[in-house]
Amino acid sequence: MPTVECKNVSIRYITGDIKAIGLKEFIMKKLTKSYHVSEFWADRHVTFSLEKGDMLGIIGSNGAGKSTLLKAISGIMKPKEGKITIHGRIAALLELASGFDKQMTVKENTYFRGSMLGYTEKFMDEKYEEIIAFAELEEFQNYEFKQLSSGMKSRLAFSIACLLNPDILILDEVLSVGDGSFKKKSGDKMRSILNSGITGILVSHSIKQVRELCNKVLWLDHGNQIIFSEDVEECCDAYEEFLETKHLPEDRAEIGKMALEYQKRMQIVNQEKKQKQKEKLERILEKGNSEEAVQAALGIIRKNCPNLLNEEEYLKKFSGT
Repeated sequence: MPTVECKNVSIRYITGDIKAIGLKEFIMKKLTKSYHVSEFWADRHVTFSLEKGDMLGIIGSNGAGKSTLLKAISGIMKPKEGKITIHGRIAALLELASGFDKQMTVKENTYFRGSMLGYTEKFMDEKYEEIIAFAELEEFQNYEFKQLSSGMKSRLAFSIACLLNPDILILDEVLSVGDGSFKKKSGDKMRSILNSGITGILVSHSIKQVRELCNKVLWLDHGNQIIFSEDVEECCDAYEEFLETKHLPEDRAEIGKMALEYQKRMQIVNQEKKQKQKEKLERILEKGNSEEAVQAALGIIRKNCPNLLNEEEYLKKFSGT
């Protein structure tokens, strides 16, 4: 049974109605006969299915409809058309600092946020110390939320969501939060959670993150579904080619062609980089600075042929044994 399933989901925004512009402007526009309502479809006919343990990466340029789709999956919005089916408890990291009361303390907000996610007071009693320790806020438990820095607020939200036990984790550009060492800690924690078998959905402009973490990918453009696929590498290659050329593929076959074009282009780029490294090393050698030349050579070897720095591997390679 799928844990997350979207069938022909379309999400619409209405702009210019009385809720958006207010009563006064509504009356003025009515009197001047300039009142009109327009609609904007943020997502159109999106369809995909995720099983337990899947990690979906949603890619697309700004305005593609990625965050809107996450809000619908999280239950914040309702699709105008289609159906979203969820089996399991969701923890969503969308806007990290939202959903907190500015006047409440860090401790009060932690329990409040936990209750919003559906956890009991007893469960929060068991998890509270761990959450505060991970967020590195032990000395700030009795501070009002508004007194925290933006980094502290993000750390608290991240810790609450990730140290509980959701079945489905939704991430919108928040894989690593905070500053300094906390970025690495939060990133490591997230990878540990994703490896535990939960279902994850990640929106990220970092294609490298999508390649590393996801086994499925959904490509959106201006609300339209370009492709949903398990071939993450091919889709990411095609998407990177799109970012370079601004040409959208019309079908799956063209996605494959774009992926090949990207791979060819990257081969040329890598060859050019190696040639520049070679020329740089040659210039250093010509200057006669032996120590600098050795360090430069070692740097190139570490990056391109690290096994050559292993004496045993080196002897095997060049002695023929």
